[in-house]
Amino acid sequence: MNVLMIGNVPRETQTMIAAVFPKDWRIHFTLPRDAEPFLSEAEALIPEHVRVDERFLDGAPKLCMIQTGAGYDNIDLAACTRHGVRVCNAAGINAAAVAEHALALILCWHKNIALLDGFMKKSVPEPLPAYRGAELDGKTVGIVGMGRIGSRLASACRALGMTVLGCGRRLFDPALGEQTGLEDLLRRADIVSIHLPLNDEPRHSFGAAQFAMMKPGALFVNVSRGALADEAALIGTLRSGHLGGACLDVYEQEPLAWDSPLRMFENVLLTPHTAGLPDAPKFHRRRFEFFAANIARFFRGEKPENMLN
Repeated sequence: MNVLMIGNVPRETQTMIAAVFPKDWRIHFTLPRDAEPFLSEAEALIPEHVRVDERFLDGAPKLCMIQTGAGYDNIDLAACTRHGVRVCNAAGINAAAVAEHALALILCWHKNIALLDGFMKKSVPEPLPAYRGAELDGKTVGIVGMGRIGSRLASACRALGMTVLGCGRRLFDPALGEQTGLEDLLRRADIVSIHLPLNDEPRHSFGAAQFAMMKPGALFVNVSRGALADEAALIGTLRSGHLGGACLDVYEQEPLAWDSPLRMFENVLLTPHTAGLPDAPKFHRRRFEFFAANIARFFRGEKPENMLN
């Protein structure tokens, strides 16, 4: 079996990933710009930060299967179908990791963890900086997208004594919270956390109009896809002081530019698209164990899980 993973994967992580797959499989790692020489022999593909389209597939004559994480907005499913390539995702595999990451950001922001940690590590003694925090108990969180990740976050927030508002395309368990419309959620929530697939939603679903509807001082959280939020509109709303802050793991362009204004806000917490990778840089053991099992299932002639085409 010849498996190609395209992405910027650190060498030590490559070793951890390769160890998850059967020892007799050939696992190749390459950056997107260096992928072309490996495509001709690839039978299974794990693509990150690379567009899989007609032109890409023309260079991969032996490719039979593509295995992705939860998101697959970088893959042209129609082109894959024309080339006889099956595409599977891993929906739900990273639900716990991403929900936990969202909650960790919310807790860190409200408890000023980054600010206070920096203060404690100052090399020169300084007075305790002024800060404003809050208990989550009694706060209202609005979760946009109550799928696997949103539902897990809702359950955790309920356990902390928060009121949960949820909206999305599907009905959800009333025990998780109150189902409502987006506008009502935005106007009532102290924290708005979005958990939507870019595959089903348009770019910039959250723009200036949506940010303006949010309560003054509210917190905006996005651990989903950067393109769901209009970054320029978010920056403008933060500058105006209307929003209390933001917690972001994803960005319109990744990696986030070093001169991005988002890096300059003291009331913004940033992580580098690692919500679904809790075990090491670019590594989530549960996800890669699923990848290995699902690819093996396909090449044994069995129906793989989460087939998209």
